[in-house]
Amino acid sequence: MGRAHRSRPNRLGEKLRLIRINFGLTQSALIDRLAVKGESLYPSSISLFEQGGREPSLLVLLAYSKLAGVTINELVDDQVKLSDLSIKHGRYQV
Repeated sequence: MGRAHRSRPNRLGEKLRLIRINFGLTQSALIDRLAVKGESLYPSSISLFEQGGREPSLLVLLAYSKLAGVTINELVDDQVKLSDLSIKHGRYQV
């Protein structure tokens, strides 16, 4: 059985990168801050997420959303622009 094609969010990677940059974190430091148990995250994983080469799991998305104080919907909805995101715990708001 094959997998059904589904649409992928186009801006997710940009938003994840924005979160990391707003917190002034390296990819390694972000992994520590996300602290997702049971997920093997590496700097290369974060890079793939940010470049759109791979989608994070729901647990990882939840950790990003909690860290940034935004909803998962705001992360995955392409209708929500980067300028609409208000990252609540970062050094500045976008």
